[in-house]
Amino acid sequence: MRHLTVLMFLFSFLGGCSLVPFSSGTPGDYRADGKASYYGKAHHGNRTANGERFDQNALTAAHRTLPFGSRVRVTNLNNDRSVIVRINDRGPYGRGRIIDVSKRAAEELGMIRSGIVPVRLESLE
Repeated sequence: MRHLTVLMFLFSFLGGCSLVPFSSGTPGDYRADGKASYYGKAHHGNRTANGERFDQNALTAAHRTLPFGSRVRVTNLNNDRSVIVRINDRGPYGRGRIIDVSKRAAEELGMIRSGIVPVRLESLE
């Protein structure tokens, strides 16, 4: 029974590693796979974490740790469409998500209908 518990823990741990960002440690070399969602009308005009007003028509995004002003290529893994966004907010706060993009970015990614899609993030700086 103890061996089974250890194996279950090990598989759970390794399964969780698939969403962990990977990088060579060089600044601007951030890359991660995970899920993206979007936000728009309900937040339009509200202040973002960096102090500017959120514009649902701008190509911006929220990320938990990347520095404000970072430019990131977001690629929808379902349709291979990509867009470059600027990080200006913190989040997402939805479980299992690595980025929240603006409505305009979501339109360019082709994710408006589904709302949540698998993505790859790559920093450009």
